[in-house]
Amino acid sequence: MEIKVKELYDEWLNNASDDSSLISELESIKNDEDGIYDRFYRSLEFGTAGLRGILGAGTNRMNVYTVRVATQGLANYLTKKYESASVSISYDSRINSDLFAAEAARVLAANGIKVYLTTELQPTPVVSYAVRYHKSQAGIMVTASHNPSKYNGYKCYGSDGCQMTDHDATAVYNEIIKLDCFKDVKLCDFDKALNEGMIEYIKEEFYESYLEKVEEQIVNKGVCVDAGLRVVYTPLNGAGNKLVRKILDRTGVKDVHIVKSQEMPDGNFPTCPYPNPEIKEALEEGLKLCREVKADLLLATDPDSDRVGIAVPDGDDYRLITGNETGIMLSNYILSNRKALGTLPENPILVKTVVTSVLMEKVAAEYGCELKNVLTGFKYIGEQILELEKKHEESRYVFGFEESYGYLAGSYVRDKDAVVASMLIAEMAAYYKRQNKTLSQVIDELYGKYGFYNNVTLSFEFDGASGMETMKKIMDNLRNCTAAEMAGFDIVKHADYLLSFEKDYVNGTTTEIKLPKSNVLSFSLKGGNAIIVRPSGTEPKIKIYFTGVGTDKADAVRVTNNLIDYVKNSELFFPKN
Repeated sequence: MEIKVKELYDEWLNNASDDSSLISELESIKNDEDGIYDRFYRSLEFGTAGLRGILGAGTNRMNVYTVRVATQGLANYLTKKYESASVSISYDSRINSDLFAAEAARVLAANGIKVYLTTELQPTPVVSYAVRYHKSQAGIMVTASHNPSKYNGYKCYGSDGCQMTDHDATAVYNEIIKLDCFKDVKLCDFDKALNEGMIEYIKEEFYESYLEKVEEQIVNKGVCVDAGLRVVYTPLNGAGNKLVRKILDRTGVKDVHIVKSQEMPDGNFPTCPYPNPEIKEALEEGLKLCREVKADLLLATDPDSDRVGIAVPDGDDYRLITGNETGIMLSNYILSNRKALGTLPENPILVKTVVTSVLMEKVAAEYGCELKNVLTGFKYIGEQILELEKKHEESRYVFGFEESYGYLAGSYVRDKDAVVASMLIAEMAAYYKRQNKTLSQVIDELYGKYGFYNNVTLSFEFDGASGMETMKKIMDNLRNCTAAEMAGFDIVKHADYLLSFEKDYVNGTTTEIKLPKSNVLSFSLKGGNAIIVRPSGTEPKIKIYFTGVGTDKADAVRVTNNLIDYVKNSELFFPKN
């Protein structure tokens, strides 16, 4: 075992007394070199997504000490940048989320920074709105999004309500690494700071203001009233329960059935160990209830309620709709109806991420809408809204989404919002129900009109201390790829978003990619097929995005499956040595 790791272990064993469970954990691994190494071989890195890690003891874990030292770094950054500052804070249902939020508040208040804190768990977009509402200089959301229950995390927002930029996150990280988590962190008594006004609970009128902004995004007012739409909703034991139900009720969706086993906050997620609305296992309880009550729509929001997954009737059962499909339908619904109603702005703009379906290009072109492609991460969509706002043109922004089930209409927040997305999806379902159509029929009609695109995302996990090194080797191998074809399809374009270039092999040209650098590799194949590879920014996994194009749905699925089989068995993607 490295000397530094052992020294860190001993230091924590002697000093981590504020949480007895951490001491117990450390004592339980005193003879486990691998266990000690994995907890101390590195510190959780603070990036544009903040912190995220497994709960437990050590520098490579989420605990009160890693949260405190990160917050002290944030405090140092804010006090250097601003004469006075405030921070808005909330949290989700995860284990210790409320504790970590309170500890962050204690650190900030001790540093003379005003804190606006929610009285209970709230969706992530509420923090983005709170930053803008309170004119805060930063925001904190304690969440690990859709990760399994053993994880927690800490997202940071800038003064514009977007997740922190690379520049600001680097500046905060540079402050954090100067600090000793046991010696250099300022703390105050929570109740004393509350009484003195340095910590203030967010008032009820704030939530009313937020819901009013969400309601402003309705496309067809009153379409849900008397539409007879029956909805099953599950918050997956997370933060969406109250606000999603309120907005559905306010917009006329009255026939709502709640999945009781997943209604109340529970960070153990007992009926959905991986509470990710992208996967069928997380939706099984909701699907059971759908079959019982014969629902028209299943809505499932993830634990921090910034993403939403759906299922709809299809024949004798229910069909899970992908994030790409929901985004395509919502874009088409919003554009077509706003055009018909005369509410579509001049020179409208849609925004999607580079890994999101290229079918959106055809939908945008249909309505004369500019389509902007940005890097993966909703902060980049938020930045596009900010740039429009600077020119007083934010009304041009119509809709933005990413394939991983994140959507936003309106410019009131700068992050994906499952509250507004749930409202719009229900509105869209009611609109088409009035035409005797299910959303399954709607997406198939769009495929028939624009072409059959099948999009599949697979994640490959690399846990432990060696995982990050394995991921680096894979990306290096692909970055140096000289292959002319993949899965029998010629490579027509190759884009490297880290080195900022795209090679067009058909035209023999190389162009600069004018986006921030990001470790993403894209291989465009003949026929519109594609493979895109990127390591996750928050988890030890590589995500691979497949696009298969076919003459019909079955053919597109066949092509996609061939691409997947090729990747899984290719030494180019997964070298044996």
